[in-house]
Amino acid sequence: MEDKAGVLIPIFGMLIPIIAILSVFTFVTFAVWFGNRQKEREAFYKSETLRRITEASGEGAKAAIELLREDERLKRIKDREGMKVGGLVLTGVGLALVIFLGALSGPKIALCGLIPGLIGVALLIYVYFLAAPVE
Repeated sequence: MEDKAGVLIPIFGMLIPIIAILSVFTFVTFAVWFGNRQKEREAFYKSETLRRITEASGEGAKAAIELLREDERLKRIKDREGMKVGGLVLTGVGLALVIFLGALSGPKIALCGLIPGLIGVALLIYVYFLAAPVE
């Protein structure tokens, strides 16, 4: 009896990490697949809407072009806002690293925190000063 219990515990000890790893990769696979299907559906419905607008009337082509312009403008605004948030987060992380590493090990090591901080500052400079304005 003792041999079976001694053999079963290592087998279960190995199965748990294997099952956990397979579960994570299966979840990631399905998440990516469902995300791609959603993007395909959105693109299909958008193209169908534009096709119906252009076929509806003489003004349909102008309305479709205006809809495309508005979608592009909203996408640029969303990208710019994402850069603003990313710049602020990276600047905060860099400042926190400088403080943490300075207290932990010294000023030379603390300079490593400038790397994400300056990347964040560069993102903010680009968004506010260098990027073309959104009409």
